[in-house]
Amino acid sequence: MSDLLKKIDARTKLAGTNKLEILLFSLGDDQRTGRKEVFGINVFKVREVMRTPEITTAPEMPASVEGMVSLRGALVPVIDLGKYTGIVTSKRPEIMIITEYNGHTQGFLVETVDTILRLDWSAMRVPPDMITNRMAGLVTAVTELENGTLVMMMDVEKVLAETCLSDETQNYISIEPVKEDRHIFFADDSAVARKQIERTLDAMHIRYSSEMNGMRGWETLQKMAQQAEAAGQKLSQVLHLILTDVEMPEMDGYMLTKMIKDDARFAGIPVLMHSSLSGMANKKLGESVGVDAYVSKDEPQKLASKLREMLLLE
Repeated sequence: MSDLLKKIDARTKLAGTNKLEILLFSLGDDQRTGRKEVFGINVFKVREVMRTPEITTAPEMPASVEGMVSLRGALVPVIDLGKYTGIVTSKRPEIMIITEYNGHTQGFLVETVDTILRLDWSAMRVPPDMITNRMAGLVTAVTELENGTLVMMMDVEKVLAETCLSDETQNYISIEPVKEDRHIFFADDSAVARKQIERTLDAMHIRYSSEMNGMRGWETLQKMAQQAEAAGQKLSQVLHLILTDVEMPEMDGYMLTKMIKDDARFAGIPVLMHSSLSGMANKKLGESVGVDAYVSKDEPQKLASKLREMLLLE
């Protein structure tokens, strides 16, 4: 397993190049369809890969949550991705991928891990409706390898939101509306994350527009800039902040930020990076392409506070 992860150290050089590295894994042969689906996860989110240890069951957990494992003194929840996706196999998953999202650690049970693959985000496409419907919206991007294998990027925000027992409503209750008129643009490929952003902005009474990836986001932002130019306005008069995810098909958040910062028409408009990639290394990568600030996903209160600060509302 250690050989598999040796390449991860090189990942810090990928910011602003629109490239990513993904760890390929499989959940096994689906007995109902005969297919063996291949999934990918960004290596930024992988802490380690190990043989599945002994799992302690916990009461009142969703069916796909196997229980907890003790990892260096910390209890880590374990999610069986095969059960979560409804893939029926004859084997118990033997591999656990330890991942970190928004500062939280969890284990994902899978049947096999394959290799780490370096790709350009432009090779990752928005999934066609057929896959979106078949996978119930679980896939955010797809790509085809040279051997014809289809690789699907899983919407981990969706997995975690649906296997967590916390009451999300409490996260938005104390967010106060703002009096000033502000307009924000955001780009995020996760339907769950987009909904969380919308709920935060609605609670703040902030107008917004959005796209589901960086490429579409850049196209929309260019149109906004052209419209402002035609009206004789500075874009910063009508667009007050850009919020971007990191991982998105076609164009990632690093590249989107680089394009924005290299275009004089966007002068005076801050870029806030909103990502489940936690850790100082990822913040430094954002800073290297000009990101003005960074906030973790799944924390509406912190997002609202950072928006107030950057929009000069407090």
